[in-house]
Amino acid sequence: MDVQGFADARFAPVRDCFTGILGQQSGSGTGAAFAAWCDGEPVVDLWGGYGDCGRSRAWQADSLVQPYSVSKPFAAVCALRLVQAGRLDLDAPVRRYWPGFRAPATVRHVLSHQAGVVVLDRPAPTEAFYDWDRLCGLLAAQEPSWPPGTAHGESALFYGHLVGELVRRVDGRGLGRFLREEVCGPSGLDFAFGLSPAEQARAVDLTGLDDAFRAANAEGRPELYRRATGNPPGAQDPGVVNGARWRAAEVPAVNGHGTARAVAGFYHALAAGRVLRPEMLAEAVAPQASRGPDRVFGDDKAWGLGFGIDDGGYGMGGVGGSYGGTSTAGGYSIGFVTGTAGGHDRVDALEAALRDCLGLPPVS
Repeated sequence: MDVQGFADARFAPVRDCFTGILGQQSGSGTGAAFAAWCDGEPVVDLWGGYGDCGRSRAWQADSLVQPYSVSKPFAAVCALRLVQAGRLDLDAPVRRYWPGFRAPATVRHVLSHQAGVVVLDRPAPTEAFYDWDRLCGLLAAQEPSWPPGTAHGESALFYGHLVGELVRRVDGRGLGRFLREEVCGPSGLDFAFGLSPAEQARAVDLTGLDDAFRAANAEGRPELYRRATGNPPGAQDPGVVNGARWRAAEVPAVNGHGTARAVAGFYHALAAGRVLRPEMLAEAVAPQASRGPDRVFGDDKAWGLGFGIDDGGYGMGGVGGSYGGTSTAGGYSIGFVTGTAGGHDRVDALEAALRDCLGLPPVS
């Protein structure tokens, strides 16, 4: 299918790169979208492919995609807005706000993936994802996998519940409502947790989430990865994640839905000071602990307060290949969302093309 949208003439090579990516995944998958802001202006907004597994529905300008962990920073900023308002203390114990929470973690530990609450020791059914109170109760009773503050590891499935329950207990609103009313609505960002029926009609089916993909994604990971991503089961099962019940639920670690335009726009709004005050953003994107191996995913990582940190900027990728982030050194923000599961080589190629157009060196 033809590529839709726009790319400023200066960024024609980015459009060419995106066209090639769509061609590579045209055999059986759905589509993708890519957007970028540079120097305070939107310069690329492209989409194409199909929106459903049957490939009968074209990807539209407002198609919504689940980008997995790209969702996590959207959850984090809800808590950070309460921190900057003085309603939530980063260094207070979680128990101050959530009595009965077993792990001796602080709010900062939770936001920076240092709390250790990354698995459930007892098997839980997929239905637990659809019952907020039930899953939060299981998390409150869970022993951490390491003493909080002594290591870090991405809470793959539960980060959004840990952060979201703090937001709910302090503010009274659930995370989905808070995000809509305080972050995405005011900034005009088409990104949400818990889709309405009208929004579900715009949702893209995820493809390629088969046994081979899951096995390849788990290869070489620590043993903790399997436990942290498989219980409750279903988060990488197309029969679950393409269903109405999942899309209507709030599983904010992974099941935000949005456009590439919204993801790139989120990072632009952050950089412009419209979501967090500059001093709050500076703390959020500063490493909260020494760089080192992630206990769950195994890769060398530095975490801010909800954001992955590297030498040139901050952002977050998701299983399947989606990504959102800002290059502070390069002066741009990008969003890539895909309905076809794969690696991050696609967004890497798009970012490389963008950087070349801007006269920037390749990412080291």
